[in-house]
Amino acid sequence: MNKGIRVPKIRLIDAEGGQVGVVDRRDAQQMADEAGLDLVMVADGGDVPVCRIMDYGKHKYQQSKTKGKQSRDRSKEIKIRPGTEDADFHVKLNKLIKFLDSGCKVKVTMRFRGREMAHQDLGLDQMKRLLAELDDHGVVDREPRLEGRQMIMLLSPKKKN
Repeated sequence: MNKGIRVPKIRLIDAEGGQVGVVDRRDAQQMADEAGLDLVMVADGGDVPVCRIMDYGKHKYQQSKTKGKQSRDRSKEIKIRPGTEDADFHVKLNKLIKFLDSGCKVKVTMRFRGREMAHQDLGLDQMKRLLAELDDHGVVDREPRLEGRQMIMLLSPKKKN
């Protein structure tokens, strides 16, 4: 960057992105200084390195902003109960379909409270009903399994061919 570039000739790209051509490094540095910007080497492979006139601080800031967006978690969770009625079940089902269609993995958690622990078969029936409805949208990563007072199942989106 700027005075750290030590080659005599460079291929220059101006601040608007237009090709200037092969110029002397000193001339390019002078053009960058006149514009109040930095001369940054963007590619050093080949016979003549490529340099660009840009605001390097702004460039670094924009790069840091885009890096944070790349590491978003692509998993969601839906919680249901063994006594969930049909209308609420369909609301949860539609939300689950929306998550799977957008490419997210989904963790389905069913929590048993009190005497519901004696009727785990009802919870398993509801999980199987959920799977039957989701046949076109997702695949099971982990079958429904009881862990303490919760039954947990993992789903992932179906691959589109």
